[in-house]
Amino acid sequence: MRVAGREHEGMLESLIAFVGAAVLIAMAPGPSTVVIMRESVRSGRRAGLATTLGNEVGVLAWGLAAAVGLSALLAASQLAYDVLRVVGAAVLVYFGVRTLWQARRGAFATETGTETDAAVEAEAGAGRSAWSAWRCFRLGLITNFANPKAGVFAVSFLPQFVPEGQPVMATLLALSVLWVLIDLAWYTVVVWVVDAARRVLGRPAVRRRLEQVSGAVLVGLGVRLAAETR
Repeated sequence: MRVAGREHEGMLESLIAFVGAAVLIAMAPGPSTVVIMRESVRSGRRAGLATTLGNEVGVLAWGLAAAVGLSALLAASQLAYDVLRVVGAAVLVYFGVRTLWQARRGAFATETGTETDAAVEAEAGAGRSAWSAWRCFRLGLITNFANPKAGVFAVSFLPQFVPEGQPVMATLLALSVLWVLIDLAWYTVVVWVVDAARRVLGRPAVRRRLEQVSGAVLVGLGVRLAAETR
């Protein structure tokens, strides 16, 4: 009984520590945050939530990979890590350049008089009504998968919270699901806040500036990922 009590207490302490760490990690800005906020501004709350769901499927996949030991390959193999790192960096740079181009095209159209602010607002409204859940979901998933550090992080982060005497596989799977739920809760708050401010953030001039900032951040993150070593 005493041993079982100690194991229960150890599990509770690990869960508390894990929840605290996972909350801090979720709040740390990264590529996923940029993409989720951008889609929320461009197409509204449902688009932001669909992007979030795609991102969380990616988080769960990394967690499951850590549970079965697959992501350990990234931690052990420099070649595997470098290949995924370069591919991921290219994806982030592509997203960033495309976002910058879209922002530049909108600004150019307005400056030359071929597109008024009213037309931009009408186009934004049409975009909100015609948004694709699958496109947003896929965007969130790809953005998450484009970061190999997530895999390395999962395999080094999750095992720290498996108490001694607990089944490793089952505990890692449970922690992975809890990690996703915490991440999902945080990004849902982010989406709701952005959506509440969309009347201001969705103005043509403000939206173009946000597109420019988002594009530049994604390009910067991609370049940083490509240049970093471990």
